[in-house]
Amino acid sequence: MSLSRRTLLVATAGTALAACAPTASPATSSTMSPATSPVPTAAVEPPTVAPPTVTPTATFTPTPAPTSATPATLPARAVITARYAGVAPAAWGLDVPGVLTALPRSAAPAVALTFDACGGPGGSGYDAALVGTLREHGVPATLFLNARWIDANPAVFDALAADPLFEIANHGTAHRPLSVTGRAAYGIAGTRDPGEVYDEIAGNQAKLTALLGRPPGFFRSGTAHYDDVATRIADDLGQRIAGFSTNADGGATLPAAQVQRELLDVAPGGIVLAHMNHPASGTARGLAAALPALLAAGRTFTRLSDAFR
Repeated sequence: MSLSRRTLLVATAGTALAACAPTASPATSSTMSPATSPVPTAAVEPPTVAPPTVTPTATFTPTPAPTSATPATLPARAVITARYAGVAPAAWGLDVPGVLTALPRSAAPAVALTFDACGGPGGSGYDAALVGTLREHGVPATLFLNARWIDANPAVFDALAADPLFEIANHGTAHRPLSVTGRAAYGIAGTRDPGEVYDEIAGNQAKLTALLGRPPGFFRSGTAHYDDVATRIADDLGQRIAGFSTNADGGATLPAAQVQRELLDVAPGGIVLAHMNHPASGTARGLAAALPALLAAGRTFTRLSDAFR
């Protein structure tokens, strides 16, 4: 995976986050601020982009989300804990084996917009303006919803799940980094063993399956951090892990002009991560500023399930 966009954000802004962090004090071990940090008030000048003469609307025909990757019956928790007992991880971070960080070559002309809704201390708000912009332009997206956010927004969840523009994906049960050793990220304690990895994935997987009538196909952990044993467990549970190539809103901390800049710089085949649970952030305004120019330039967008068939 190309690290240029993430590395630049970390090195210069110090605010890029893979996903929401709690409203408690920020992690001291990370160079990046949590997603609930105050949104900067200073404006960042956007790049010069010639305004389109028209505002085109994307045409999108959804296909049913594939379910073949998810087992009809999940392995029992005891089976997973026995299978991975004593297995030591060899990798940890945002980009480890088993994490998808770009679209397959067949879908590379498109870009996948993905939005996290973290819930709990990470924020249970709803950015209606962001979703409204996607609907206005007919742009599809994959929405990673945490179990606590779903519980806090049942009517909104129903409306999103019924909208064919959107694919609902699994953002975990308690929004924890996925580890078999308790590794933390941004001050959020990770799962401590294979059983807790199972609970973090399967708890919300069961909730979504009951609500949607089919299992979700994709998973992203709280903070988007994993070890390579946890990603193997996710695969055993039929969940494909969605990483990212561009962190467009720095964990909902970036001002609108910088969100716009990040989106305008996304390369074809990229997977964009942003947040839909912080309506006071600059994410929606940055998206609204960037989308018309991207569409006018011929950029297309896809849900993850339509790209990874």
